[in-house]
Amino acid sequence: MQPYDAILLLSFGGPEAAEEVMPFLRRVTAGRGIPDERLEAVGEHYFLFGGRSPINDQNRALITAIRDELRARGDVTPVIWGNRNSEPFLEDALREAHAAGYRRVVTVTTSAYSSYSSCRQYRENLAEALDTLREDGLDLVIDKIAPYAPRPGFRRANLEKVVAALRTLDGVPDEQIALLYVTHSIPEAMDATSGPGDGDGHLYQRQHLALASALTEEANTVLGRNLLGELVFCSRSGPPTQPWLEPDVNDRLEELAAEGRTAVVAAPIGFVSDHMEVVYDLDTEAAATAARVGLRFVRAATVGSDPVFVADLVDAVAERAAEARGEPVQDFEGRMPSVCMAGCCPNLRAARPAHCGRD
Repeated sequence: MQPYDAILLLSFGGPEAAEEVMPFLRRVTAGRGIPDERLEAVGEHYFLFGGRSPINDQNRALITAIRDELRARGDVTPVIWGNRNSEPFLEDALREAHAAGYRRVVTVTTSAYSSYSSCRQYRENLAEALDTLREDGLDLVIDKIAPYAPRPGFRRANLEKVVAALRTLDGVPDEQIALLYVTHSIPEAMDATSGPGDGDGHLYQRQHLALASALTEEANTVLGRNLLGELVFCSRSGPPTQPWLEPDVNDRLEELAAEGRTAVVAAPIGFVSDHMEVVYDLDTEAAATAARVGLRFVRAATVGSDPVFVADLVDAVAERAAEARGEPVQDFEGRMPSVCMAGCCPNLRAARPAHCGRD
């Protein structure tokens, strides 16, 4: 992994107790003028689970799996952890890294796709944290792996989950099964500007559609089926006047039931692990919608700490290290540059410095 001293897992974060829910939500929505009454309504999702988001435990499991994979390769590079919105906070993690003697760190985020909220915002957080550390005389070099949704290991791990879910519907005719690939909705304007500034935009949606298409084709081959897959969205949070990506998974479930479908497989390919948008928006809300309209609902697993996914993440870090050493790396369809191009996934609210990019 040279020239890197450490690997940083950078994630969104989440509360781990009821008293942390509102402070967490205020940090997430800082500067947007969202009243506490609205945040309290969102907080109820967390209170259903005792105020504890599953995301931090998922990250702990992923860190353990990455460390195990590194050891299996004879590598002892340390793995550290920082969050954007809850402990351990990013800035604190970087301070501890510097105190431990680390001077060049490579970052892996727990978001796989290209858009402002799933890539550039993390780069803004890195830039802000580094600026704060430099004010205290602490210098670090931080690189980042590219968005990994197009990587072959992410596809293979998701394929295993989709196939396993579909096997529970053996005997159900193809025409009665709906295969829904689910991801987090974002504003249409954010999707339209996702990707390099000189590109066609809509990269967030295009990456999902490419993965969904590949998974459907491969799952049909494995199972001898002829299913059609489609992309749907969950977790819309903007004002009603702001267009977000559709269709919503709940709306689509109602339509599918009216069309005569009897079973649905929901594959949350937009999420790396079972955090709140999965355990509430899918396992709770969408499952309830499916039950109400008479659909059998099967939720495919997320990749989590799947060995195929973890091995590919470590491959991505090793490839980033090779790039840092000036060595060539193997290309694959959809591969994104490790250093984001100018204008990539812009901040539509306000211009802010972003690290690991050319702008």
